[in-house]
Amino acid sequence: VCFIGTASGDAEGYIERFYSSFKNFNCEPSHLSLYRPPAGSLRDFVMEKDIFYVGGGNTRNLLVLWKEWGLDRMLLEAFEKGAVLGGISAGSICWFEQGLTDSVTGKLLPLNCLGFLNGSNCPHYDGESERRPAFQKAIEEKNMMPGIACDDGVAAYFVNGILDRFVSSRLDAKAYRVELIAGSLRESQISPIFLGQSG
Repeated sequence: VCFIGTASGDAEGYIERFYSSFKNFNCEPSHLSLYRPPAGSLRDFVMEKDIFYVGGGNTRNLLVLWKEWGLDRMLLEAFEKGAVLGGISAGSICWFEQGLTDSVTGKLLPLNCLGFLNGSNCPHYDGESERRPAFQKAIEEKNMMPGIACDDGVAAYFVNGILDRFVSSRLDAKAYRVELIAGSLRESQISPIFLGQSG
């Protein structure tokens, strides 16, 4: 499992928390820093990994740096060869065509992302009071494509690019489809599969 902390500026504390958590699982944890890249071929390093877990932070900065380093193309190649991609917050938004981001301080704005997954994505749907109305407004005004939204603790699970299910570490957390139907906004609530309390 390879942690990518680009969105947080490869914050040392974030990387340390990843290792502290993942050392307890049956996996070989590693991390990829673009601020202190691995020696040798970056592509070879990426292609050796089975699972990528992308941390939260600034989605816009993440995308700029990945494109500059060519990491976006490498991750797509790894994905097409069977690697599992995932993440939290910015690390969830980045895989979609669009996401709602707070990369500009004090604003929630649509952002074009990698497009590995169709549609748009909005995390923190219940965790930040401005998220839900901003996501709905952006879709209603056609500034964002229809998509999914997740309460904190909820993850969307895709198989071969198709949404398979939602899962959650919080009993009462929900997921949503947000779309325009005949010109009217529709938010459909989905109950995720509860996996039990985290930690």
